[in-house]
Amino acid sequence: MDDTSASDYKQGKDMQGIPWERLNYSRDQYREMRLKEYKNYQSLTRSHSGLEQECKQVERKDTFYDFHSSTRSVKSTIVHFQLRNLLWATSKHDVYLVQNYSVMHWSPLFQRGREVLNVAGQLAPTENVKGARPLSRVQISTMALKDNLIVAGGFHGELICKYVDKPGVAFCTNLTGDNNSITNAVDIYEAPNGGTRVTAANNDCVVRTFDAERYSLLTQFTFPWSVNNTSVSPDGKLMAILGDSSECLLADAHSGKEVSTLRGHLDYSFASAWHPDGHVVATGNQDATCRLWDVRNPSEAFAVLRGRIGAVRGLRFSPDGRFLAAAEAADFVHVYDAAAGYAGAEQEVGLFGEVAGAAFSPDGEVLFVGVADRTYGGVLEFRRRRAYGYLDSCLF
Repeated sequence: MDDTSASDYKQGKDMQGIPWERLNYSRDQYREMRLKEYKNYQSLTRSHSGLEQECKQVERKDTFYDFHSSTRSVKSTIVHFQLRNLLWATSKHDVYLVQNYSVMHWSPLFQRGREVLNVAGQLAPTENVKGARPLSRVQISTMALKDNLIVAGGFHGELICKYVDKPGVAFCTNLTGDNNSITNAVDIYEAPNGGTRVTAANNDCVVRTFDAERYSLLTQFTFPWSVNNTSVSPDGKLMAILGDSSECLLADAHSGKEVSTLRGHLDYSFASAWHPDGHVVATGNQDATCRLWDVRNPSEAFAVLRGRIGAVRGLRFSPDGRFLAAAEAADFVHVYDAAAGYAGAEQEVGLFGEVAGAAFSPDGEVLFVGVADRTYGGVLEFRRRRAYGYLDSCLF
């Protein structure tokens, strides 16, 4: 009963296994109730009167990814309601998610979950480097994963680095010494010189960058507000910086010098992502919109996309740049066709529960969605729809 297959779904079973036939309302009725009653959290009480005119009208009728399966054998959990990015995929057979005090690996191929990191007890760094210090009982607030490296941020300012294929924790520390300074976001990127870098954005208004080989602190940039999210352009030169401000910044990733200010959002931002071509950056905001900016002309967003229920808290581009997945705080993940200018077509994935994260596999063939719900939470898997019409015309 914990799993739903594509065959089950076609025969009428709910994607998450919700037994609507035993409830007092249908799925459509409950969706209508949720849309009416869900309260989107706002930090700034600004008028949204002109927002509808700005937003592109998108046709919600396309299907780019078909439902393939879901499992409740592993379940995402969320520590801070504004912070997500708690699900990542390193292949279409390898998914990583935060579950309570663990980072879990889920294999859709073998239908099996295993723990790869436990932070409930004592953590001691295996690398003897400056700044490393033991930690205990960390609540993971955010996570990033690239290749073999997991980086996790903690609710009390912690930073943890672990290699998937090695025992123990390579590096861990407390970034601020202030228990109120949550680590809001972490990122892994490749610098122009080829070195791997780790960034941590924190509530103490500082963005810190570490060398991922010796874990030495390379830079720390201070901003006038708490930093909720950072992401670095594919060439490693520009950093998008978002926080407790309606404005978002683009800065030089090496010097921290501001390059441009992105203006248009009405509330605080918590998500960003770069298109693989390096020219477009997407930002997600508590005003329930995603804005897309061309960094060559960042004076205004060239597209504004409106969510359905609340804040846009997760953004991911597919590796080929064809699609943008925008995860709302709950119930909806939108897949936009970047090749069609984002407004030409959209797939709306409707579910129930807080969305812990959405991630494409590196080949772009699979979209995974993590749902945080005690009963019906789990990992949903969607497969890229392909047109093989040419097979019909083949002569045998």
